[in-house]
Amino acid sequence: MTARAEQRVRHRRRVTKRRALIAGSAALGISGAAIFTTTMLTSAGAATSWPTAKGSKAVSKTIEVSGTYDGKLTKFYGSGALGTDSQDEDQGPIFELADGATLKNVIIGTPAADGVHCLGSCTLQNVWWLDVGEDAATFKGTSASAVYTVHGGGAKNADDKVLQFNGAGKLVVSKFQVENSGKLVRSCGNCKKQFKRTVIINDVDVTAPLKAIVGVNSNYGDTAALRKIRIHGDTKKKIKTCVRFKGNNTGKEPTELGTGPDGTICRFSSSDITYG
Repeated sequence: MTARAEQRVRHRRRVTKRRALIAGSAALGISGAAIFTTTMLTSAGAATSWPTAKGSKAVSKTIEVSGTYDGKLTKFYGSGALGTDSQDEDQGPIFELADGATLKNVIIGTPAADGVHCLGSCTLQNVWWLDVGEDAATFKGTSASAVYTVHGGGAKNADDKVLQFNGAGKLVVSKFQVENSGKLVRSCGNCKKQFKRTVIINDVDVTAPLKAIVGVNSNYGDTAALRKIRIHGDTKKKIKTCVRFKGNNTGKEPTELGTGPDGTICRFSSSDITYG
């Protein structure tokens, strides 16, 4: 069985209540704090392998981070109140980052709870999710000047969203990899308070199955720019690139308006997407 097939088998098991708990740039607005140093990258930008954990730690209460937290490639997983594998929107995160905080060199195992929450601008550097819970990371800042940087790392086995953009500002994702998931980035389609959001995705590897790379809300002025996106294992080109929605603040399901580049909301060309 190939490595990719093994990943899909793991995902199917996780969907059935995850019975087996697994033990185991400046032009794009990337700040100097987000310079990548630890993921093994090829010249094409794709990680050669997922990292091996250097120890593990159970987390029963959310770890609050201000400043910089270096996990040194420890695997963190939920226990107690954070020990469920549900899709509950209200469950707590493993890490909660204050405005301006940096989380780096961390592996989040399973149960993953609600991953990472950023309360304002933040940097996630070389952070890996082995089996995404509700979301891998949620960005919640309310300032239009907030910048959320995800640099290096990767996520797999998400039932739905990987990076959930609920707040205001700009999200920059670079040198990241995602596989066997729903959407890489989703601008919140039905949050009670909505914002204009900017998404930049650059130098990223996507491995099928995946429903969409990014979803944004046209009616709130969102934009998404895609550059150097490499899609693997999608010979029929079923993965949607950029999906435009009509969002709302009433909690209803948003309406899908269209997909693909349009020069205004979804800003990229066919040459920015390659298949292999």
